[in-house]
Amino acid sequence: MIVVEGLDAYRPSGRPACLALGTFDGVHRGHRVVIQAVCDAARQEDGDAVVLTFDPHPLTVIAPPAEPFLLTTLEERITLLSATGIDALVIVRFTQKVREMAAADWLELLRRRINPRCLALSSTHGFGRNREGTPAFLEAWAAPRGIGVAVVPPVTNEGTIISSTTIRDRLRAGDVRAAAEWLGRWYTVRGRVVAGEGRGRRLGVPTANLQVPAEKVLPARGVYAAYATTLGETYRAAVNIGLRPTFGESGLTVEAYLIDADVDLYEQLLELAFVEKLRDERRFDSADALKTQVAIDIARARELMGLTT
Repeated sequence: MIVVEGLDAYRPSGRPACLALGTFDGVHRGHRVVIQAVCDAARQEDGDAVVLTFDPHPLTVIAPPAEPFLLTTLEERITLLSATGIDALVIVRFTQKVREMAAADWLELLRRRINPRCLALSSTHGFGRNREGTPAFLEAWAAPRGIGVAVVPPVTNEGTIISSTTIRDRLRAGDVRAAAEWLGRWYTVRGRVVAGEGRGRRLGVPTANLQVPAEKVLPARGVYAAYATTLGETYRAAVNIGLRPTFGESGLTVEAYLIDADVDLYEQLLELAFVEKLRDERRFDSADALKTQVAIDIARARELMGLTT
């Protein structure tokens, strides 16, 4: 997969291009159906499957959220999309100018820069100024130009449409199991391990403190069983997301204890894949009471992870 930053930088290969429209934050099961449709169309045309994504996320320009909302950083999105079998990824910078562009003008720009033989999008996707570019609008524009259109119905789970928004809601409720089912993979958070206060070590459970990108959605505060991957190895872990109320602290932290492992993680990149929430965050009367509960949490995580491998 080639990665191109900006429509002006895209260079046609000489083969027909089939283009998928969207932002694809999360690269969830619904997104993958759209991407599969564009891959299938590209194979039929003996062409290239091309995906377009925006950076920054359009919401940061249209209506900046009050809390972190990205399911995938751009780096994570590139990694996930590279595994789908597409030939090219075009990253378009989303600006006020792009936001205010009429749907027809946006499509003409794509025709000039990419010249797609076919286009694929979700039936719920809107593009152009005020999302005036509906699937019906796209079909009416494309037909006289000889451009094929694949409108992909949404994927549902027990009657609920799988979308980036519904997955964010599940994560903010702490339901990482449902989020994983809708994503088609465990939800992951990646960051560098930084120095902490050392309280975990004093309790006999040294933790790795993760520096997470500020825009990344975190599961609800609490304790989770997770897989932790670093330096090419994957471990079972118990992860705490919270404010450490027992010690009267206020800054949100992500701390991972690697079960049955003794690894120096300082300044290493660590990826956490959340499997199950074990309990809510709560305040304990003493450090000893917390230590007792942490031992219970680790035992539950060890048992649960043993059942999922």
